[in-house]
Parts: sequence; structure tokens; C-alpha cells
Amino acid sequence: MRKTALLAALFAALSIGLGAQNPARGYYKDVYMDSGIMLTSRTDLPVTNLLGLSMEAFVSTKHSYTDPYKFTQADTLIQRALICGSPEDENGILLYPDGAPRFRMIYMNGGRAGTHGKSLEEKGRQHYRDFVNAGGSYLGSCAGAFVASRGVLYADGKVKHTASYLNLWPGCTISTKLEKSYTAVDIVNGSPLEARFSFDGKTHIDSVRHNGGCYADMASAPKGTEVLARYDTKGRQLEKDIDGQPVIWAYKASDKTGRVILCGSHPEGAYEDDNLALMAAMVRYALDGNAGPVVKAALKPGEVREMTAKTSEGKPEWTRIGDRQFHHFTIQVPKGTRKMVVDLQGILGSKDFDLSLFARRGGFAFGDNSPYCAIGATTDKTLTIKDPIPGKYYISVFCETTVESRNGKYGVEYSGRTDVLNGVPYTLKVSFE
Repeated sequence: MRKTALLAALFAALSIGLGAQNPARGYYKDVYMDSGIMLTSRTDLPVTNLLGLSMEAFVSTKHSYTDPYKFTQADTLIQRALICGSPEDENGILLYPDGAPRFRMIYMNGGRAGTHGKSLEEKGRQHYRDFVNAGGSYLGSCAGAFVASRGVLYADGKVKHTASYLNLWPGCTISTKLEKSYTAVDIVNGSPLEARFSFDGKTHIDSVRHNGGCYADMASAPKGTEVLARYDTKGRQLEKDIDGQPVIWAYKASDKTGRVILCGSHPEGAYEDDNLALMAAMVRYALDGNAGPVVKAALKPGEVREMTAKTSEGKPEWTRIGDRQFHHFTIQVPKGTRKMVVDLQGILGSKDFDLSLFARRGGFAFGDNSPYCAIGATTDKTLTIKDPIPGKYYISVFCETTVESRNGKYGVEYSGRTDVLNGVPYTLKVSFE
């Protein structure tokens, strides 16, 4: 009976709260799940079904603690192509051609943190950092928490594994020394998790799976670290006293970066009850931490803006647009303007993509809030606004063309318009009369 009541409360909170959550505008999908080399080969994440989120994953060969090199050459090659990039997708699956986050959030599973971090290679690790620095959020549990830190602090005072770790949260983690067990978890008073989902009036979760996880070393924690929940192990005789230590904590370096949430335990596999509510609250707080949209440039009347650069050229303000991505620009409309004409043109050889054009005065222009739009197949569009009210207008280009995806042996596989992954070149010009 209690289980049914809790699930009803979960869905009630979901129906009330989703309207306040930022929609996934300007992202390809919501969640990318890393089930890669030496991580748990998880193929589903139940919380995404509860929250109605889209997800893709890379799933490697199931790892083995007795044979840490059980993964195959195919695992290495596929992971490298996805995360580091390839000729077909120069910037990799996590990032758009201009370096913006392609997903709203990365979720990293448990497993072997150091080995997985090493397998990502330095280019892949940098892509993770670029993802968060550009506004994408990150959630990791157990190994996913370890590897996102600066390193592991040992009893001798030394910090290890720093070379293969991501440093998304520049503090140190400490091992709990507790394996194949469960702990209680206390959500701290006033924690943002309380407002993100219903816990049936509770702040104490009786049983959360734990297997070799960690807690935050608050002495090395950077300013702005938020402790969201703590271990409750009162009355238990453990190898290490972890009672009251941070089991879940969050960090957002600035308004321009995404939010990083790290969890030392394993609520991610839950399909019901408090563990599912806990995971849902963490995911929603992570997504609420996405950075806002960014203006590429202030356009000048009559000048042609050439958005034709490739990723390798290192000019994000001039780089091509990716699938399901928005590029935002502004233009100042002076008094006495009788007509504003916005002209979007594809480049010869790249005119069979579907680009859309939006305009709005006073705020970012999206498909669901723009009074002016030009949509339809092909790249070329012209948007005419008669007698525009003077002020700052936001102009946006949206790439409707995207890949076809399906689940295969190693997770997501792309087909169809894979040529969109390296971006669609275009030009943009605004003229006044």
C-alpha cells in the first residue's frame, strides 16, 4: 500500500513540476549515458522513463573485476570514435561542431573509475570538461563520482589518479571502504533535492545500495560545493566511520557552466520507491543547472555573416550548426525602420538540409515563442518584418535535420543524415529599409 501511495506522489509531483523545468530546446537529446569501458554495462536508466527524458548510451562489453582487460578492441575503437571524435563526427557525440553541449546531461555509471578515465584518453577527458564548461550538466554515481573529482585522497595524505580523472569537481573524494552493502541516506535540511521531487514527506531514505563508493572531502572542496545528502550508518560497525559524510554533493562553477552532481552510492537502478525519487531529484537538479543560451554575435545591417568554419578551425563563433541546435544572434533595429529582412542561405553543396529561421524582440527566439518565423524544407529562408518596433531583436537559426538512431550491441547506432554531425554551413544577413 505504501509503495502505491509513494508512486502516486511521485507522479503527482512530476505533473506539477515539469512545467517549471526548462525545455530541451537547442539540444539533440536530454541524457547521454556512459556505460563504457570498465563501467557497469547498463542499457537502461529507469529515471528517464519516469521524467519523460530522451536518452542515448554507449554500452561496452560487460566488465570483469577478475579480468580488467576483458573488453575488446571494438570497445576501444567505438568509444574513441564516439567520445574523442572521428572523420564522420569531428567533435564526438557529446559536443556540437562549435563545442556546445549536444545533450543536456551526461550520466556516468559505476565501475572502475581510474581504468575508465584512462580509456577515455586525454582528448575524450577534455571533451567531458568542454561539455560542462559550455553549459552541459553531469551526474555520476560511485565510479562516476570518483572520476569526476580531482583525485582520491588516501590515508597517507596523497592524492592519486589525477591524470586519468576529469576534475569536473576540483575537490578530492575518499573511499568508504564499504562494498556490496546498503546504507541509509539523510537529505540535508533545505537541500535542493527536496524541491525537485516528492519523498512522501520524508528526508530519510532507509536503504540505498552501496558498493565501493566514496564521499566528498570537504577540506579540499571548492567554494560553492553544496552538500545535498549524507550517509546515515549509526549503530553499524564498519571498517571506516562514514556516518554524516557527504554522499551526494553538487557544484556549479559559474552561470556559464553546467551543474555537476556526484553520488557515492547507487540509486540509479531503482524502478520504484525512495531510490527512484532520489535519482529523479538529482537528475532534475542537474538539468536545472544547464547554462542558458549564448549569443553568437551582434549582427551589423547589410553584412553577411558566414557560419562556415569546421570544428578543427577553432572558431566557434563562426562554426557550422549541428543537429537540433540553435544559433542565436542579435540586431539593433533603429527608429523609422519600415522593413527588416533576414536572409538565410545555405552553401552550395549543402542546400538539402532543413534549417529554420526565427525572430523575436527582447529575448531569445525559439520555435514556441517567436512571432516571426520561416520554416520548411531546404536551407534557404527569408523572413520579412514590416514596421518593426525599435529595439534589440534576437535572430535564431535552427537545424531541423538530424540523424536516425537505434539501439545496437554497443548502444546507440546512427544512420541516415550522418553528414549533419560535422555541421551545416550557412550565411545570414539582415537588411533594413
